[in-house]
Amino acid sequence: MEFLCYHRDRSGSLPLREELLEAHWSYMDGYAQEMIARGPTFAAGSDTPTGSVHILDLPDPAAARAFAFDEPNYQAGVYRDVLLRRWHNTLGRTMWEFPGGRTGGDRYLVLGLGTGPAADLTPPPDQGELIAYGPLLSDDGATWLGTAALLRAPDPVTARSLLTPDRYADIEVHDWHFGGRA
Repeated sequence: MEFLCYHRDRSGSLPLREELLEAHWSYMDGYAQEMIARGPTFAAGSDTPTGSVHILDLPDPAAARAFAFDEPNYQAGVYRDVLLRRWHNTLGRTMWEFPGGRTGGDRYLVLGLGTGPAADLTPPPDQGELIAYGPLLSDDGATWLGTAALLRAPDPVTARSLLTPDRYADIEVHDWHFGGRA
């Protein structure tokens, strides 16, 4: 089962986040085989972290909750909240298999929080700039709750246009970078 976990930073937690960087990376190293994608989000146009996204293949919702809530930054209070949802990897690859590589261009996390009937279940026909893409689902996988994507785009407006606007209660766009050790 695939899951998307987005930890959002608590205001003023940057010093604690920096102090725990090695502990965070070591924790994530323990999930290297399960990782589909990972990386920090940033305040628009800056180097100030705002969160951390991880997409993993785990056995069940209990394992996903353990991953999210045992994470060292979460335990220490770096994060203010956690979005944890089942997710479906419609591209069938990891971020490390993205043909565009780790660098070059602006990259974004796009979260569409759904309302009503399911939308955007399949990626758009031109997938060249998509790093990861898939629907957000209920724990049992039966109910569509939204759509999440990681992509390279020239700007946040273009990134947002990936999703059908009137099918979501909210669409969030976050600056995002490939994560992990350099």
